[in-house]
Amino acid sequence: MAVAALTAAGLAVGAGVPVLLGITGGAPGSAPLWQLLLLPLGAVLLAAGGAGLEYLRWSRTRYRVGARRAELHTGLLLLKRRSLARERIRSVDLTAPPLLRVFGLVKVRIGTGEQLEGGESTLQLHPVSRAEGERLRRLLLDRPGPRTDADADRDGELARLDGRWIRYAPLSFGTLVLAAAAAGGPLQISEWFGVQGALIDWVGDRFRSTAIVWTVLALLVLATAAGTVGALGLWVELWWGYRLTREPGGTLRVRRGLFTTRSLTIEERRLRGVDLVEPLGARLSGAARIDAVATGLRRDSEKNGDGATLLPVAPKAVADALAAAVLRTPESPTGAPLVRHPRAALGRRLRRALGTALLPVAVLAALARVFGSPFTGLAVVTALVLLPVAGLLARDAYRSLGHALSGGYLVTRSGTVRRSTVALQRSGVIGWTVRQSLFQRRAGLLTLTATTAAGAGGYDIHDADRDEGLAFAATAVPGLLEPFLIPGPPEDTGDHPGP
Repeated sequence: MAVAALTAAGLAVGAGVPVLLGITGGAPGSAPLWQLLLLPLGAVLLAAGGAGLEYLRWSRTRYRVGARRAELHTGLLLLKRRSLARERIRSVDLTAPPLLRVFGLVKVRIGTGEQLEGGESTLQLHPVSRAEGERLRRLLLDRPGPRTDADADRDGELARLDGRWIRYAPLSFGTLVLAAAAAGGPLQISEWFGVQGALIDWVGDRFRSTAIVWTVLALLVLATAAGTVGALGLWVELWWGYRLTREPGGTLRVRRGLFTTRSLTIEERRLRGVDLVEPLGARLSGAARIDAVATGLRRDSEKNGDGATLLPVAPKAVADALAAAVLRTPESPTGAPLVRHPRAALGRRLRRALGTALLPVAVLAALARVFGSPFTGLAVVTALVLLPVAGLLARDAYRSLGHALSGGYLVTRSGTVRRSTVALQRSGVIGWTVRQSLFQRRAGLLTLTATTAAGAGGYDIHDADRDEGLAFAATAVPGLLEPFLIPGPPEDTGDHPGP
């Protein structure tokens, strides 16, 4: 209840200050007393209301873990009863924002990873004590079974935070987003205080004697510096105290976070592989991160990668070594040599990339035809910048294509801005989807999708050679694709029977 009261009061202050400044025209000292009392009064009322609602919710909430089911009963007027079969529980995640940490509490999210009509099948307890959260995690994920001495030798810490990895934080696209926020944030805040015009005039005075080109460059450098500082701070918040451990119950556990602590647990028997992700900036510096490909993880975690990440961006050698340790293989399948795709795949990427780059050039050329020279120069500059970049990205996308078999794993790689190398258990492939567009048929190419119940649900092998790709799929999972393959005509030996 104290957490709810403080949260409500904080929201009241956060929303009330800009409103109060807007009402008083940015000069609270000249406002009537009753206007000044609105903010503390609203904060007190919201805090009391938040605490009261939380008391009602707390007084009507009960949960229990039985031999077969975990149950949650809640509701004031309409009683809600939810339960999960214990054998279907796949994850117990613990999260503790700063206020909860102050009071020694955590949020517990118990999930099966299934997507039902009314949403994901989960039970959420928020909050319980940290000790109770840990007890529930151990209890619900305990899977008794035979364990060998080799299994015990591999338990323990697999990875921990290396402070030097922070150098990769500014290389993400998040830096650009934070730089844009740093540029627009002061303008928005100054508008709340009614001094936006004064701020713009002040900045203009600082650069009055500077050429416009240098002014723009200086502002870009300042915004980039602010974005870099923000990216470093965000990295510290997300990955402070990072540790990946293998626990005796056959689970992988990731713990991390500075202000908000997070704990993600993945059963190894639900792990179907790993995804070695190389964002462009990290790849240019020889780094990558490792995501889990597992059943039972939340779909939003799989999409944004945050909840499924086993290793933050780190040197690629470290990522490959961790992938091998997680998969219990002597060498990481993500480092296996890959089959190169036909040159026709390069042509497809060049045509798409150049067509995309030519679109804004064509728009600017049309504007130049109507309005004259200013747009002509802009169209030329845009073409000189975009066309070479598009060609380089297309070539890089082609060089990133590849697939292979490495022991019990199917490996596929693709992407340029975000290159992804997925090592998927061959036993986890439950189907194949074969797609051919008109242009792919003419080029003798096809796209294969390995369907699985884990991760994204399917992983693509883009623009593979038609015959080689079908043979690869048949070899990767014997007996799955063969019934759908039409045998070719018999080979002509030159011996023709008579009429």
